[in-house]
Amino acid sequence: MTAILKKELKSYFLSPIGYVVMAIFLLCFSVFFYLTTFTSASVDLGGVYYYTALYGLIIIAPILTMRMFAEERKTGTEQLLLTSPVGIFKIVIGKFLAALVVILLTLIISLMFFAITSYFGKPNIMSVLSAMIGFVFISMSAISIGMFASSLTENQIIAGVLTVGFLVISLFAGSISPVLSGLTLIEYYLQFAQGVISLENTISLLLFTFVFISLTMIVMQRRKLVK
Repeated sequence: MTAILKKELKSYFLSPIGYVVMAIFLLCFSVFFYLTTFTSASVDLGGVYYYTALYGLIIIAPILTMRMFAEERKTGTEQLLLTSPVGIFKIVIGKFLAALVVILLTLIISLMFFAITSYFGKPNIMSVLSAMIGFVFISMSAISIGMFASSLTENQIIAGVLTVGFLVISLFAGSISPVLSGLTLIEYYLQFAQGVISLENTISLLLFTFVFISLTMIVMQRRKLVK
């Protein structure tokens, strides 16, 4: 799994992908920081993370995940990967963790907004940490969705479109229909952004992640059997 993790991290940072993802994320943070915090002279950063999760992940997750398995299939390296001594579990988790590391690095950089607000006021560090922890959980869910989409096709564009579609449904499901409210990821994140770490919401986001990682493993296991 460590080998897969290192390989994926190299592919992110030896190409523009990792830097593009981080730049877009920080741009989203900056825009929402201006709209929700700077213009209202507030030191509450919860809204910055909330709106970045709501709108930023729809852009970032597809870019981060669409090549994960689709590129392997298109270039023909999938067969080498599936027949290697590394098991499906380690392959999937290694790729998942690599994408998550990119998110974590961006979140660490986002602490500069906390530094800025600290200069003008006294933001609550615990509320910021709560928003960041929740952001990690909702990002895990978004990454798992993107991984699953990428495992379904060899075309990166199709994988990206599928990821966007899944994320739009999962982030705005409650607005589409009350019946789908239980699938609305952003609702599980709301309390984190408000400074409250909820065990129920944490479990819901982790369960969502587990389901899509499991689906990805099932797809890849079936492809391995076909090979």
